[in-house]
Amino acid sequence: MGLKDEAVTANEPNDEEELVDPMETLKDRCKDDAHCTKCKDELQRCTERVESKKNTTETCAQELYEFVHCVDHCVSKDLFKHLK
Repeated sequence: MGLKDEAVTANEPNDEEELVDPMETLKDRCKDDAHCTKCKDELQRCTERVESKKNTTETCAQELYEFVHCVDHCVSKDLFKHLK
């Protein structure tokens, strides 16, 4: 077995458990948080309004920013508890 073969062997997957990103788990939970749900609902209403019009300059950027900010703020409260 040459050096090239050893490198391939070292990179093969092993039997360890697949790691789950705690941030993704927290994001999913925070999207359903009471305050973030209000932002998500407002974003949905805006999206439906914009999609129903054929010609509009309205965007839902502000609603999206508010929703993302809400989720990020919620995640930041608990994320570092999960990091080693």
